This record gives sequence, structure tokens and C-alpha cells, in this order.
Amino acid sequence: MREREDEWTGLMRSAISGDSVAYHRLLKAVTPVLRAAARRGLARAGQPLDQSEDIVQDILLAVHLKRHTWDANAPFAPWLFAIARNKLIDALRRRGRRVFVNIDDFAETIPSEPAAQSVPAGEVAAQLEQLPARQRDVLRSIAVESASIKDTAARFSMSEGAVRVALHRGLASLTAKLREQ
Repeated sequence: MREREDEWTGLMRSAISGDSVAYHRLLKAVTPVLRAAARRGLARAGQPLDQSEDIVQDILLAVHLKRHTWDANAPFAPWLFAIARNKLIDALRRRGRRVFVNIDDFAETIPSEPAAQSVPAGEVAAQLEQLPARQRDVLRSIAVESASIKDTAARFSMSEGAVRVALHRGLASLTAKLREQ
């Protein structure tokens, strides 16, 4: 382990001095180690392992772009693994906290969603008539006639914000009235 780290440090020093062959050897040597570390990190987080190659590429790109920041008097491995850890954390944050489970294994045992309760159209129309005129007109225009907010605003000489407020209030009132019944 110590020999490997010393070798990496020597290769990086040579690479910084302009030795492209040493740089190539360094990247070739660290890639399998980074790949294994990325896979372990993804597995610990419950993420799919197929994302590991993207993370390895992010790490190698960061090493390439930030190699001038490495202190040649310091060992290379801690610097590399700090970048690797940060890139793994960045990747996990981008993906969010999701656990992937193949549902095909459970398809037979998962109950289907219950059918949504529907309200007869006549009842909706009756409750719609009880709304204030502005809310009723906006709801009819947008929900029934499929007009846009912009067109509805122009039709009733309202701002688009006022149309959105009337729509929201109308839907909330209509929902509350229908739930009471």
C-alpha cells in the first residue's frame, strides 16, 4: 500500500514536471482504485452501481484540472482521495436520496391503486354555479373551455396573476364543497 502511494506520488511529481508518459501511467494506475471506491460509495448509499463510471470520469477530470493545486512535497493519495470523496458526495447530492428496488420482483404482490372516487358531472356543475361569479367564469374558461391563463386574463380584463388567484380560490372552494357531500 505504501509502495503504491509512493509510486503515485513520484509519477505525479514527474507529470507536473511535464512527463506525459508518467501522467498516463498515473491515471492508468489510479483508475481501478477510483472505480472500486466509487462502487463502494454508491453501494453504501443504496444507489445503482452503473453510475460509478460517471463519478470516476468526474474525479479524473478534476485531478487533471486541479493538478496545479497539489503540493509536490505532500503525498499524492490523500489529495486524490479527497477529490474522489467530494465528487462522490456531489454525485449523490445530484441524485437525491433514492433507493432503487426492482419492482418486477414484487409485481404480483403489490396491490393496484384503488379507483379514484369521481363526482357526477351534474353535481360539479351545481356546485360551480354556487361560486362567486369571477371564480366561476375563470374556472369555466380554463377548466371547461381549455383557455390559457393569458387568454382568460384578456377575456375578463384581468391580470394573469389575478386569474391564477381566482383559479386557485375557485378550485379550493369547489373541492371543499364537493368533499362536504
